[in-house]
Amino acid sequence: MRLLCAALLVAGGVSCRKSASETRAPASETVRSVKVATVVLRPMEKFITVAGTLAAQEEATLSVKVPGRLEKVAVDLGSVVKRGDLIAQVERRDYELRLQQSKAAVSEARAAVGLSLDGSEENPSVETIATVKQARAVLNEATKNRERVERLSREGISAQSEVDAVEAIYSVAVARHETAVEEARTRLAVLAQRRADLDVAQQQLLDTSILAPFDGAIQSRAASPGEHLQLGTPVASLVRIDPLRLRLEVPERESALVQASQSVRISIEGSSNVFRGVVARVSPAITEQNRMLMIEADVPAQNGLRPGLFVRAQIVVRENEPALSIPASALIVFAGIEKVIAVEAGKARERTVNTGRRAAGWIEITSGLKPGEVVVLEPGNLRTGQAVKAEDSGITATENLRTGNGP
Repeated sequence: MRLLCAALLVAGGVSCRKSASETRAPASETVRSVKVATVVLRPMEKFITVAGTLAAQEEATLSVKVPGRLEKVAVDLGSVVKRGDLIAQVERRDYELRLQQSKAAVSEARAAVGLSLDGSEENPSVETIATVKQARAVLNEATKNRERVERLSREGISAQSEVDAVEAIYSVAVARHETAVEEARTRLAVLAQRRADLDVAQQQLLDTSILAPFDGAIQSRAASPGEHLQLGTPVASLVRIDPLRLRLEVPERESALVQASQSVRISIEGSSNVFRGVVARVSPAITEQNRMLMIEADVPAQNGLRPGLFVRAQIVVRENEPALSIPASALIVFAGIEKVIAVEAGKARERTVNTGRRAAGWIEITSGLKPGEVVVLEPGNLRTGQAVKAEDSGITATENLRTGNGP
């Protein structure tokens, strides 16, 4: 009797479980409503992704142009300067004395050619110098006497001895005049040399002040006050960092797409900001060693950007190029595999895809889908083969065009 009751209870339990299972089975076939979007061609940017380095726009090592003791250094590491600002000062006294000597030498040379010591006359002629004037007057007198005696000799009045005497006097006068002219030219040359020495002395005095050649910031300081510096000794390094110079290398296969004025987006390690620049310079030749094209872009100085930073850059080579695209919310990435859930004949079908560019919430599909196919947005735990009811998400190709490009 007990065995019979137990058998009935077991049978009843099996029957109950079977009924429950049969009751739940239809629930798995419930049609699920999903939002979908159509795979469409839409314009997207075409860009080249390369790595590069930021550098200063200009960089100069400022050195002393004249030897001397360093009197002061007006800047330090990080100092911001404008063009013409004082960087360092060499003691001036020695060069002020040299300037005074040069001025005195010029005055002496001016006096030697008959000029006032500090007048405005700058280019006297040889004939205006006193010694030349005197020699010219003697020569003129000798010439007249010679002509007079020769005329009298032809008339038989003057003796030959008198003719020989005036001829000798004339020859001496000519020689003295030539000597005076040569001396005058020498004095003028000395004056020119003294003036040049004066210009050098004035320039050396100016060169005791080391000035900033452009707007920038001090990258390093290499000297301190009190040091005696030789000609060409570095004092400080100056860089201009606005704009920054971005150096990039583009592979040969993509080099034909790059040209000046194209926009560049850059990102740096540790920052989510995207910075922008413009291609400013393109090398005329491919580098033979690595088959790369060197280009440079100008990037406005911003917080976080410094010379020496390694960056990743996107060079936008085309603004609008058709690309087969889906909304980003339709993509599933699992274990490095990219998939979407497509809708075929009312059923969900898993499809493996390959992606390309990304822009404004859209992803380019390079393989795995065709134009006009329908994909599920935010598929979640939707399974292949599950019945679905597609609801239009409202995302259309027209809206795609309004969303704009770029991250």
